[in-house]
Amino acid sequence: MKRSRYFGGVAAALTLALTAAACGGGSSTTAAPSAAATVPELRPDQQVSIVLESYNLAQAGAWSDTFTDLINKFQAAHPNIKVTAQKPATATASGYGSAAAASIQRQIAAGNPPDVGQLVFGDLFYAVKGLGATPLDDVVGHDAVQANFGGTHPFAPTARSLGDFDGKTYGVPFVFSTPILYYNASLFTQAGLDPAKPPTTWAEVKTAALAIKSKTGKDGAYLDCLTKKAGDWCYQALVDSNGGSVISADRSKLSFADAPAVAAVAMAQDLVQSGATPKLSQEQAYPAFARGEIGMILESSAAEATFRKGATGANPPWDLRAAEMPSFDGKTVQPTNSGAALVMFAKDPAKQRAAWELIKFLTSDEGYTELTSKIGYLPLRTGLLDDPAGLKDWAAKNPLIKPNIDQLARLRPSVAFPGDNYVQIKDTMMDAVEKVVYNGADAQSTLTAAQQQATKLLPKA
Repeated sequence: MKRSRYFGGVAAALTLALTAAACGGGSSTTAAPSAAATVPELRPDQQVSIVLESYNLAQAGAWSDTFTDLINKFQAAHPNIKVTAQKPATATASGYGSAAAASIQRQIAAGNPPDVGQLVFGDLFYAVKGLGATPLDDVVGHDAVQANFGGTHPFAPTARSLGDFDGKTYGVPFVFSTPILYYNASLFTQAGLDPAKPPTTWAEVKTAALAIKSKTGKDGAYLDCLTKKAGDWCYQALVDSNGGSVISADRSKLSFADAPAVAAVAMAQDLVQSGATPKLSQEQAYPAFARGEIGMILESSAAEATFRKGATGANPPWDLRAAEMPSFDGKTVQPTNSGAALVMFAKDPAKQRAAWELIKFLTSDEGYTELTSKIGYLPLRTGLLDDPAGLKDWAAKNPLIKPNIDQLARLRPSVAFPGDNYVQIKDTMMDAVEKVVYNGADAQSTLTAAQQQATKLLPKA
């Protein structure tokens, strides 16, 4: 199949698939359309300064460069709005997302929060309940918020509600990915594997990984889903794809010690104990794959630019390819989403209007064209992939976007743990997962003990 034929008509196909999927996603209810905007438009001569806090600015290279370029373009189009862009105070290249909510919390306590913050979806409920995020419907009106999701290239339907809470939109979904199996096709060839047929099940991943290790001396496969540092979005995809979940649908009962979750973790433990997966931290595995030292890695598409640079810059260069997340035998893959939303914290009306203009720009056609082509994030305005003035030509030359688009149609939104202790609950779960996978602890007893401990941290009914 020619690459260009795959991307033709992608917007129409996704609209049908995602409209159906949207019925099961999101936690919001439909709000009645509000009347007029509640904050006035800025006058052309009205000078306003706002602060944007983005964890992507903690990452050097394509991430920070792309964001800086977008902000410069916004200011050129809005000369009366000055944007100060900053990273979370404690953010580093690793653990950057988890630092965002804590950073904003400290700034709120000090009386100087950013006007717009980039928060991972798992932080959204806390941003609303604990940080006093501003509902966008109250700032510019429900109709204006929904209109921003439309336009020439509308948002994918399942993505629209990811920033909703109690019937209002608090965050506009922004950077986004599903778990992608990147693989080194050159190592596949050296190991006697067919690079045109990447693994589709976890059993096949194990077989291919062991072949790579034995025949090339390189490491086989790494799942960046199994440590506290990695967070839980990708781990949720593993559990969901095995027929389970980490918490009940009403978010009242933890379920990460149930049989499907235990089996998923045991599968990952077997990869390590068999030698198919190296005992590496996230900080070690990420650059090792970019250097061509690991055959496969399950990772966010946010890593694509780094992996592509590593593949083309190696001596000799190696062939980077991508595939959908592997399945548990006989079960349908349920990809979850990583990424973040843009959330408003501004309270001054003029700053609120300026912040809304910035949010609209960053999630516009122009914004997603840059975020996708320069970093690898999924364009939530999927119609850009069919537009010659958008991403059509780029998509034809960059087939690595295909698995992400395919999986978006089956998206099962990642869930956030409830209450003020949501971070501790997540960390307790992921600490247990890490102990099982990399330290050889018993899966059932370790996850059960962690679940009992984490249950005490849930909000009281």
